Amino acid sequence: MSSFIPAPVDGAEIERSLHAAARERILVLDGAMGTQIQDLKLSEADFRGERFKGFNHDLKGNNDIIALTQGEALRDIHLAYFRAGADIVETNTFSGTSIAQADYGMEAYVYELNVACSRIAREAAAIAEREDGRRRFVAGAIGPTNRTLSISPDVNNPGFRAVSFDQVRDSYAEQVRGLIDGGSELLLIETIFDTLNAKAAIVAIEQVYREKALRLPVMISGTITDLSGRTLSGQTVEAFWNAVRHAAPLTIGLNCALGAREMRAHIKDMSRIADTLVCAYPNAGLPNEFGLYDERPEATAKMLAEFADAGFVNVVGGCCGTTPGHIEAIAQAVAGKAPRQIPEAKPWLRLAGLEPFTLDETIPFVNVGERTNVTGSAKFRKLITAGDYAAALDVARDQVANGAQVIDINMDEGLLDSEKAMTEFCNLIASEPDISRVPIMVDSSKFPVIEAGLKTIQGKPIVNSISMKEGEEAFLEQARICRQYGAAVVVMAFDEVGQADTFQRKIEICTRAYKLLTETIGFPPEDIIFDPNIFAVATGIEEHDNYGNDFIDATRAIRETLPHAHISGGVSNLSFSFRGNEKVREAMHSVFLYHAIKAGMDMGIVNAGQLGSYDDLDPELRELCEDVVLNRRKDSTERLLEAAPRFKGDGSVAASGKDLAWRELPVEKRLEHALVAGITEFIDVDTEEARLKAEKPLHVIEGPLMAGMNVVGDLFGSGKMFLPQVVKSARVMKQAVAYLMPYMEEEKRLNGGSERSAAGKVLMATVKGDVHDIGKNIVGVVLQCNNYEVIDLGVMVPTQKILETARKENVDIIGLSGLITPSLDEMVTVASEMEREGFDIPLLIGGATTSRVHTAVKIHPAYEKGQAVHVNDASRAVGVVSSLLSSEQKPGYVAGVQAEYAKVAEAHRRSEAEKQRLPLARARANAFKTDWANYTPPKPSFLGTRTFRTYDIADLVPVIDWTPFFQTWELKGRFPAILQDEKQGEAARALWDDAQAMLKRVVEERWFNPKAVIGFWPANAVGDDIRLYTGESRQEELATFHGLRQQLSKRDGKPNMCLSDFVAPEGIAPDYIGTFVVTAGAEEERISEKFARDNDDYRSIMVKALADRFAEAFAERMHQLVRKEFWGYAPDETFTNDELIREEYRGIRPAPGYPAQPDHTEKETLFRLLEAERRVGVKLTESYAMWPGSSVSGLYFAHPEAYYFGVAKVERDQVEDYAARKGMTIEEVERWLAPILNYDTSGYRLQAAE
Repeated sequence: MSSFIPAPVDGAEIERSLHAAARERILVLDGAMGTQIQDLKLSEADFRGERFKGFNHDLKGNNDIIALTQGEALRDIHLAYFRAGADIVETNTFSGTSIAQADYGMEAYVYELNVACSRIAREAAAIAEREDGRRRFVAGAIGPTNRTLSISPDVNNPGFRAVSFDQVRDSYAEQVRGLIDGGSELLLIETIFDTLNAKAAIVAIEQVYREKALRLPVMISGTITDLSGRTLSGQTVEAFWNAVRHAAPLTIGLNCALGAREMRAHIKDMSRIADTLVCAYPNAGLPNEFGLYDERPEATAKMLAEFADAGFVNVVGGCCGTTPGHIEAIAQAVAGKAPRQIPEAKPWLRLAGLEPFTLDETIPFVNVGERTNVTGSAKFRKLITAGDYAAALDVARDQVANGAQVIDINMDEGLLDSEKAMTEFCNLIASEPDISRVPIMVDSSKFPVIEAGLKTIQGKPIVNSISMKEGEEAFLEQARICRQYGAAVVVMAFDEVGQADTFQRKIEICTRAYKLLTETIGFPPEDIIFDPNIFAVATGIEEHDNYGNDFIDATRAIRETLPHAHISGGVSNLSFSFRGNEKVREAMHSVFLYHAIKAGMDMGIVNAGQLGSYDDLDPELRELCEDVVLNRRKDSTERLLEAAPRFKGDGSVAASGKDLAWRELPVEKRLEHALVAGITEFIDVDTEEARLKAEKPLHVIEGPLMAGMNVVGDLFGSGKMFLPQVVKSARVMKQAVAYLMPYMEEEKRLNGGSERSAAGKVLMATVKGDVHDIGKNIVGVVLQCNNYEVIDLGVMVPTQKILETARKENVDIIGLSGLITPSLDEMVTVASEMEREGFDIPLLIGGATTSRVHTAVKIHPAYEKGQAVHVNDASRAVGVVSSLLSSEQKPGYVAGVQAEYAKVAEAHRRSEAEKQRLPLARARANAFKTDWANYTPPKPSFLGTRTFRTYDIADLVPVIDWTPFFQTWELKGRFPAILQDEKQGEAARALWDDAQAMLKRVVEERWFNPKAVIGFWPANAVGDDIRLYTGESRQEELATFHGLRQQLSKRDGKPNMCLSDFVAPEGIAPDYIGTFVVTAGAEEERISEKFARDNDDYRSIMVKALADRFAEAFAERMHQLVRKEFWGYAPDETFTNDELIREEYRGIRPAPGYPAQPDHTEKETLFRLLEAERRVGVKLTESYAMWPGSSVSGLYFAHPEAYYFGVAKVERDQVEDYAARKGMTIEEVERWLAPILNYDTSGYRLQAAE
């Protein structure tokens, strides 16, 4: 062991020094240790040295042991990294645990080798400091071990673990003791591919810190191994951060598995969310076919310099394949660059399963699924006691599918080994990503069971619960343990005297607990969830009558007096007196939650699949339940008991005559006919006949099937076939290929049969944040029909996944799709990243909001190495792709596109320059004006929200607007005239017949479940905004919808419009605003996917197209009901469907993100007001697209002069004003309004930088 004795370590001073240095510059970490040791070319004898000369196990490859046998060589490696510019080096202890060293039989030497490694690194640091006087630091490296706590090594037994949490923790603790005793100045938990292993390390570190009465800074670094940005155990970057954030690390970051280029998107995400320093140390690119790293130092350094320029990092270094040369280049590249600024984190409850869950102000209530609880669900208890864990997992899966955002797991059953059952079930959940994506609530009255559960969860869970029933000391000790595992806690209103059953007791206990937690042990208040006890009402005992009010009043007081704390409770307790009558129980729960949520309850343990809506309750039952819950009448219990029995409740086309003469043709012609006519009835029989005639199954595809598709392509290209017919042809082709696949696979197995050759490979994706894909799917089908291989990544696809897949699959073209306007900006991002990463393949742009102008002005300039091309419909896709992939045609075609885009961009520039725009003040002075003195705004029939959880789908059929349906299939013309169109009529009629056949099934079999929520609110205009109030007094503001005003100079006295112009100004008259969200339901996705799996793209697309029409029809029907009944300003309205389609009625329903208010972020306010996700299951993506995709939302305006308009381009003065009103930065507003900005943002940023 090294004789060097390092100076004692002062952890607080180390942390201060590192923070001070990190404020001034980007710090540099060292590079790979394994690469340098390999370069030493040590033999088995070298690894053994004199000390282990006769050891009974091979030691070559055990890099950590060289601290005991080749200490001088190890010191020189550290010294080389220090001299190259590293501020921090890691000890050579990546495998320095007893678990890892067991592979070499060297468990007994673990403590010694960690001490030695630390001393050697400290000795190198001392030498480097003497040489140049610059402070250096040594980080004790803690690797992941070669065992996983979240993943079973046995695919046949997903609940099995090769090692326990306690074993991993103890192994880490031994290593940490050695690192600290050897002089490590900070600790680095690195290369985390399973977050639960990292949490075991965190618990071990805390244990040793308490033993030694000291504390060192901790660095944490995860490893992303998946293109979608996940660890090996399945967590996203944000979920990983939420899971380890409780350790308060000095740095959080990523290392290994990826090169800098591949890591960029993920370190960008980490940089955005982490409120601490961010560290990135990637590999030297990706390994070559021999497992070696070829990336030169200057290439790695260039990428990390770009990370620095983008503001992503505070610490940089290298992992596998990097050398002192890499570190020297990296240090020079980031020298003088500003370190990342640490963002401020809002005090929100941040949980995690495989995915993050943040309880921010946009989420009014969190559903905690209660059915995985043996004390509350007889079905679940029977399954667990019978050992039927597979069926028990289905219960958990159903809870998540039905909307539970957290699932509660309780195993407190007298005949169970609760700790064992909790461990086994949680381990099984970890192997089910559709369940483990949500956070877990570990529920038990026995704390050892809770801790057993915590030892199985890699995310950030909730503990349910702890309390002061055993005194303050036990309460605080349990809270400390929960905090070690990173868990939030439910705190029961329970003390040494007993459970709190009055308002006063609830407040006293919760306040006392809050102060103990936050002031004594520093527990984050946002991680405290109080349960002030929901007790049964209507029991016949007078003392119980006010239990509902006591909980609601206590909730309100707690939220007002205990900052950032949350409120939860077991809702089913309330209705225990009515067990057996689920209808009444559900009504009681809905009434209770309605009032409790308004008071501040933001979480509850409920059966997510059986939670009704307050608005949907029978009015009589609702009143009876409110009397009981709110204790409004002395006889409320008797009246509900008397009424309860009245409410008890359990909670093909016929064949037609066809011309079959074509069946007499040769099989090749029969296949051609089937393809052209889209007939699947005989395709298996005919394909089999063709297979028997062919030498190989592949020849059937490349022969008669492709010949038939060529006929289809020719007919489509000449305008003799139309898109719906082509999609039908694709269905026939796919079914024929599916029939042949088993034969081709068998042939390949036997003799290595050949692959089908394609005309080219096209990658397609709907960009991140967007869920719309009908158009993309149609283009994919058309390309496949023309022998192009299509890789469809689906919807919501991150940029990095698009580029990684394109590179991995060696695609010829990338195609991007999107419907909402934020997708335009995302497409620019993809183009910019393609340019930055050196792509030169063509980039196709398509989707409803895309345009030739936007492509020419925004996307084309961002991608100079390749060519971006706007494709406005599927019929053009084949021509564009074939031109771009033809070596003869491509040069001329690209030159033509570039010349065209130059003209388009110049014309756009001139057009915008010629349009005179007004300063915002002048635009406001020219606002729309109406005679408010002679107009009395009508009052809606109710205020607040009303939910329609079901709606008769047949009622929507008469109001469907069919014209857009035909446009989806690229049949141009108005319905019904298109059915008689000379050119398109035949195809349109066939499509119409197919649509009507499917429509009949949709209605009869209720394929869709339309839902809607509407709301009305007192409102007045305040400048360009619309302010909503909590009540008619208009004293308390509820929310604000922000407006944008036209700035184009108008002629002929026309006004510069803003939506707020249609609402009475504050102080003039009381006015109102309406809001709505409607959806055809999420069922379309499941049905569409089923058809796609059956190789029936035609019906798959048809389902989505019909769902879209039903959503629009539902929006139209709800607006009609609003005008005639709910707002009632046009009760005698009588319009035909054609007149409704032409919008001849009074009033408008504009949507955020569309021309009258182009800012999609306004949907956030709309959805919060309506609680749209909870009520009707519609949620917003990060780009504010709605999911399910067949959904419509917007505002209702009743003013008789209201009309639709477009804001068009806006100037910088309005952007600044709008940002101030919304409380956003100018950069954020510019991002969301990018498509309508009338100025170049880069110029302003340059001025700001100067």
